[in-house]
Amino acid sequence: MELKRTVYKKLLMWKEKKTGKVLELQGARQVGKTYILKKFAKENFKHWHYISMAEERGKDFLNCLEEAAKWTPGTPRPKYHVLKETFRLYDTEFTDGADTVIIIDEIQESARVYNQIRTLAREFESYVVVTGSYLGKTLQKEFFLPAGDTDQLQMGTLSFEEFVSALGEEETYRNAELYGGSEPSDYEKLKGYFDIYQKIGGYPEVVSCYVEHRDSRKCEDMIGRLMDIFTSESIRYFTDITDVDIFPKLFQAIAVLMLREKQGVRELTTELSKIIYQEESGRATKSMVNRAISWLQESHIIGYASKSTDCDHLQVKENCRYYFMDLGIASYFLKMTGEEPRHIKGLLAENYVYLCLYERMRTGREIAGSAPWFALYQKTKGELDFFVRSLVDYKNYGIEVKSSDAAAKTAKQLLKDGRLDYLYLLRGDTKGGVSEDGKIYTVPLYLADRLEFNKGEA
Repeated sequence: MELKRTVYKKLLMWKEKKTGKVLELQGARQVGKTYILKKFAKENFKHWHYISMAEERGKDFLNCLEEAAKWTPGTPRPKYHVLKETFRLYDTEFTDGADTVIIIDEIQESARVYNQIRTLAREFESYVVVTGSYLGKTLQKEFFLPAGDTDQLQMGTLSFEEFVSALGEEETYRNAELYGGSEPSDYEKLKGYFDIYQKIGGYPEVVSCYVEHRDSRKCEDMIGRLMDIFTSESIRYFTDITDVDIFPKLFQAIAVLMLREKQGVRELTTELSKIIYQEESGRATKSMVNRAISWLQESHIIGYASKSTDCDHLQVKENCRYYFMDLGIASYFLKMTGEEPRHIKGLLAENYVYLCLYERMRTGREIAGSAPWFALYQKTKGELDFFVRSLVDYKNYGIEVKSSDAAAKTAKQLLKDGRLDYLYLLRGDTKGGVSEDGKIYTVPLYLADRLEFNKGEA
C-alpha cells in the first residue's frame, strides 16, 4: 500500500525554491527515503536518474568516473566536463537541465562521489538529491564536508497524523480541537489509534503490516528484525567487531536508563557503561559506548534532550537524556526490560512528546535550543517533563506529560512562581480544556504536535 508522507510536500517546496544547492535527505534505515524520492522524481521531472552506491550500478558509476577522469601527464587535459561526461557514459540519454533530477542513494559508500557534491551544486543545472541511511560515515576524514552547498531535509518514521491517515481517519485527526469542542466519539477514536501507535511506531513496513493484519504482535516481530538488520549492517562501518556487539546491549541499557533516571544523570556514558557491564568502566569501554552512541544518533535511531535549571533558557546542559526516534523501537526495548505496562505507557507518552518537539524544532524557528529541554526546579527538587522557550512571543511554556490524572505539582509551582508563563497538561484520556485564568491548557496527548507557542501575542 502507498502511505501518504508529509515530506513529499517539503520536496516540492525545495524544488520550487530553486536554491541551486544539493539536497541531502537524512533519515534512518527503512523510513522510505528511496521510495519517496523515486515518486518525487517520476511525478515532477521529465528526466530522472537514480544511482545507488551500495549496488552494482554504483560500481558502474565509479567505473564511468574513472574513465572520464583519465588523463596522461604531458598531454592536453580533456576539454569536456569530467563529471558531466561521467553521467553521459553512465546513461547516454543524460542531459543536464532544469527538467532533470539526479538521485544518489547510499552516498556514504563512496567518499569520491560524496566529494563531488560541491561540483554538482555549482556546475550542474539539474536538481540533485543525495541520501543514505548511515551518513554518519561522512564525518570521517576522507569525506569533504560541502558546507554551504547543501540543503538538508530529514525524514523520520510516520508521525501519528500519517499513521491515522493510513487508517483512513485523516479528517478525524485534523478536525479534532485542542481544548475541547469536538465530538466525544472522535476523541475516543483517536485515543484508541494512539494506543496502537505507541506500541508499533511508524516504520512504513510496520504500519503497512498493521493496516493489513491488525496484529500488533506481528508488528513487534518486524521491529525486532529491523533492529537486527541495523546491527548487522553497521558492522561494515566499524573496524572492531566488539563495537558492533555493544548495540543490542546499548539499546537495552537506554531503555533501562529511561526507566531508572529522573532529573538527568551527570554523565550518560558512564551510567550506560555501568548498566551494560554492571561495573565501573575503563577508558576503552567508555570509548566504545561513545562511538556507539554517536553512531546511533547519526543513524537517527536515538536523540538527546537537554536540561534547563529553574526554567532558565540561559542555564542549559546538553546531552542529559536519551529518547528513541521511533515509538515502536521504544516500546520494543522498554517491554524487554520486564517493567510493568503502566510505567512503560508513561515513558512512551513522554517519548512521543519529545518526538513532536524535535520535529517542530527541526522544521521551524519557533522553539529555542538545539534539542528539546526538560527542567529541574531546585526549589522543590522536582522536574518538569519539557520546557519550551518560544521564539515567537519569548514566553516560557511548560509541558507536563501524564498518562493518568496525577497532579503536576512541580509544573504548577513553576507557573505560580513566575518561572513559566503558560502550562500544557497532556493527558491520554482528556477531551481538552482551559483554566479560568487562561494559563493552564489541558490537551489530548495525541495532539501534542499541534501545541501553540504564541499565547503571548494575543
